[in-house]
Amino acid sequence: MNTPSCVSIAPVIEPTAGVAAHLDRLGDEIAELSAHLDAATAHLLDLIREFDTGGGWNTGFCSCAAWLTWRVGLDRGAARERVRVARALGTLPRLAQALARGELSYSKVRALTRVATPDTEERLFAVGRAGTAEHVERIVRGWRRVDRLAEAKATARRHKSRALHVYQDEDGMVVIRGRLAPEVGAVLIQALTAAREALYQKAHAQNVSAGTSGADVSTEPPTMPQQQADALALVAETALHHGIDPGAPGERYQVVVHVDAPVLADADAPGQSVLDDGTHVSAETSQRLACDASRVAMRHDPDGRILEVGARTRTIPPALRRALHHRDRGCRFPGCGLRFGQGHHIRHWAHGGPTTLSNLALLCRRHHRAVHEEGYTIERHADGELKFRRPDGRLLPEVPSLAAVPRDPVHALYTRHETQGLEIHPRTAIPGWLGERLNVGYAIDVMHPLAMPRLPQPPPEPGYGSAASVTSRPRLPLR
Repeated sequence: MNTPSCVSIAPVIEPTAGVAAHLDRLGDEIAELSAHLDAATAHLLDLIREFDTGGGWNTGFCSCAAWLTWRVGLDRGAARERVRVARALGTLPRLAQALARGELSYSKVRALTRVATPDTEERLFAVGRAGTAEHVERIVRGWRRVDRLAEAKATARRHKSRALHVYQDEDGMVVIRGRLAPEVGAVLIQALTAAREALYQKAHAQNVSAGTSGADVSTEPPTMPQQQADALALVAETALHHGIDPGAPGERYQVVVHVDAPVLADADAPGQSVLDDGTHVSAETSQRLACDASRVAMRHDPDGRILEVGARTRTIPPALRRALHHRDRGCRFPGCGLRFGQGHHIRHWAHGGPTTLSNLALLCRRHHRAVHEEGYTIERHADGELKFRRPDGRLLPEVPSLAAVPRDPVHALYTRHETQGLEIHPRTAIPGWLGERLNVGYAIDVMHPLAMPRLPQPPPEPGYGSAASVTSRPRLPLR
C-alpha cells in the first residue's frame, strides 16, 4: 500500500448540509492559511540565509543554528534543518520561488533540497508539484540510494586506483609518482607543510646565530618544489627515527605549554608562552589553558638553568571540580548549556588567593575561548548571578527579549502577501496526483541522471501521467 490508512470502528456520522458546508469552508481556510504560512516560511528562510551569511549569529554562538535555538526557541535539529534548507535555496531559485508563492509546502521543499542541484532542480520541482508529500519523500529516498551507490562506486574506483611508484632515474635521482586517496593525501600535505616550517625555522636560527640574514646568503633560496623534496626527506627520517610509531595515546595528545609566571597574571606583562616545539602562543591562550590544567612550577636562575621543580598540581582540585559540575550542570554561556565543559576562573588564580567555587564557572571549549581570546567578559554579582558582556560592553541577556507580534497575526500575514501581489487560495498547493499507484523505481530511472537504465517499460495506460507529458497539472511518472 502506498499511503498509511486508519480504520476506525466508530460509527460514521453523516453531517447535515449546513454542517458539511461549514466543514468545507474550514477545510478551505486550513489549506489557504497553510499556503500563506509556507509563503511566510520562504521569507523567513531568506532572512536566515542573509543572517547566516553575514555572521549575525557570531556573538558567542558557535553556529547560526545554535543562535536560532536560543533566540527563536527551535530545538537543535529543527534549527539545523532551517539553516540547511535556507542555504540550499540560495542556489535553487525554482524551489525557492515555489515556496514563496505557497505552491510547495515547506515539508516538500525540505525533502527536495536534500538531493536537488541546479541541474536537477527543474525535474524535482515537477515531482513536488505533481505528488503528495509522501510521494516526494519516497522518491527522495530512492534518489539518495542511487546517489550513495554512485558515490560508493566512485570511492571504490579511487581506492583501487591508489598507487605510489618509486624508481631511480638514469642520473641516479629517485622519481616518485603516485595517486593517494583524498584523506591520505591531506595527511601527507599537512606533514610536508609541518616539515617545511621546521626546516625554515632551523635555517633561520642558523642564520641568526651566524650573524647573517637571508639576503646575505650567496646561494639562492630553494624553490617550492625543492622545499617539498627537503620536507619529504625530513618526514621519512623522522618516521624511521621514531620507529614509525605514533606513540602512546596519553603522550600523543598531551599538550605542554611553558609560560612565564607574570604572563599568567597579566596578558600585557613581559614574558613568553611557548609549546614544546617552540611555537609561540598568545598570552590569552596560555591563560585559557592554565584555567583548567595540571600545573608544574619551575624556578630558573638568570642564565635559564632550572633550580627547582615543584610537584604537579591541578588548578582546580578534583573535589572542587565535582562541586562545580554539580552546581553549573553545563556551560553557563547564554544559550549554550553543553553538558561537558572546562572550569574558568572569573578572577584568574595567578592573581593570588585560593581557588573557590564562587570564583569558578563552567564553560564549554568554544565559549572558554570566547571569554579569554575574543573579548567576552564574565561578572559574578553579589547575588551569585553571572552576567556576560559582549566585546563592545553590551550585556548578553540570559533569555532573549520577546518579539513584537501583531494583535491579529493572521490578518497581518494575509495583508502582507496581498500587498506583495501573491495570489494564494485553497487550491494553491494542491498536487497534480489523481490517485495513481506510484512506482518509485520507474520514477527514479526516468529522472535520476545516474540511474542505471532498465529494460523498456510498457507505455502508461490511458489516463496515467508520463515523465515527458506536459499538462495543466504536473504529473509524476506513474505506472
